[in-house]
Amino acid sequence: MKRFLVVLALLLPCLAYAGWVSQNSGTTNGLWGVHFPVNAQTGYVVGGDPNSSSNSILKTTDSGANWVNQNPGVTDYLWNVHFPVNDQTGYVVGGWNNGTLLKTSDGGATWVSQALGITHTPWCVYFPADVQTGYIVGDGGLIMKTTNGGTSWTSQASGSSATLSVVHFPVDAQTGYIAGWAHTLLKTTNGGTNWDTLSPGTTNDLFSVNFPLDAQTGYVVGDRGTILKTTNGGGTWVSQNSGTGALLWSVHFPSDAQTGYVVGGYPRTILKTTDGGATWVSQTGATNHLTWVHFPTNPQTGYAIGFFGTILKTTDGGTWVEEERKVVGGQSPEVRFEATPNPFTSFASVPGRESERFALYDVSGRKMGMFRGDRIGWGLSPGVYFLRPESGSAKPLRIVKIR
Repeated sequence: MKRFLVVLALLLPCLAYAGWVSQNSGTTNGLWGVHFPVNAQTGYVVGGDPNSSSNSILKTTDSGANWVNQNPGVTDYLWNVHFPVNDQTGYVVGGWNNGTLLKTSDGGATWVSQALGITHTPWCVYFPADVQTGYIVGDGGLIMKTTNGGTSWTSQASGSSATLSVVHFPVDAQTGYIAGWAHTLLKTTNGGTNWDTLSPGTTNDLFSVNFPLDAQTGYVVGDRGTILKTTNGGGTWVSQNSGTGALLWSVHFPSDAQTGYVVGGYPRTILKTTDGGATWVSQTGATNHLTWVHFPTNPQTGYAIGFFGTILKTTDGGTWVEEERKVVGGQSPEVRFEATPNPFTSFASVPGRESERFALYDVSGRKMGMFRGDRIGWGLSPGVYFLRPESGSAKPLRIVKIR
């Protein structure tokens, strides 16, 4: 019996990775958007390298066994992808302060650029029910709507200047939610004619929102391990214990409000719940920091994407889980710091730590260099970066350099 337990203990680290399997994307670009419109066979992934003209629109028709790079016809960084009703007509947004929007009507064989006429960065595109009515959100409080398949877009008043990360309409094109930085949560019940500000009960940035079945029960995730849940359409939000201080970038409940997944980075993170978020269990297999998770049709088969071309797939709901991690008060120990101003145009400073050295990374996880605390980001191109002290246990701080 003792010998059996020893062998089992040696096997468990290998078995732990059975749940999430790495796929060959054929790229090292950071990947930020994934969508399988109809089934788990045909899907799309987008991303890019912010420091070059390299970007990616990847397509698979065999459940990720092969990913083929499509030609987007632009060199901009690509952030998000959505195919509303089938795998033929879809939209991609991207760019830095120039509003790139691409549309395909032939499954990505050709991509046509559509004009947005903005100087903002669009982060997310979402068409709730058909290929005609859709929404785009982005930095500077950007909200845009189309009712003619993207031929023209009109701006909507958000009442916010924050970066809006993601937009989600649970059942139709009337009631929708937006999550954003600076603890921003917005809701509309009239197709965006009015956007009301909700009170999430946190001061952290919010990155993703998902309402699985209706407009009442939903989840929001964000910075410092934030997971929030509402059961009354956003009227009140209850904080859930994620057991991590990571940047949680994406949440998805595939078929009901009980079984869901969250992914993130710093540290690399996959979480799963089967009881509506009462408990979240950490799963192994995150080979890099992850940015988006998507389960096309059921809670068993899903995909997670992230830095350095990472594409992971599970067909068993990520069954094998890692050992319980040590936490303090339900959260991983961390030392907090801030940079001001943020966003910035020239450089930022870390108050009280001006003479210390900090490492700066781009959104693909590439180290951009070391900076003094009083010259953070000096000489770098505009973009989103992550700042970490050279020494200490602080979680990375996201900073944004603008033109």
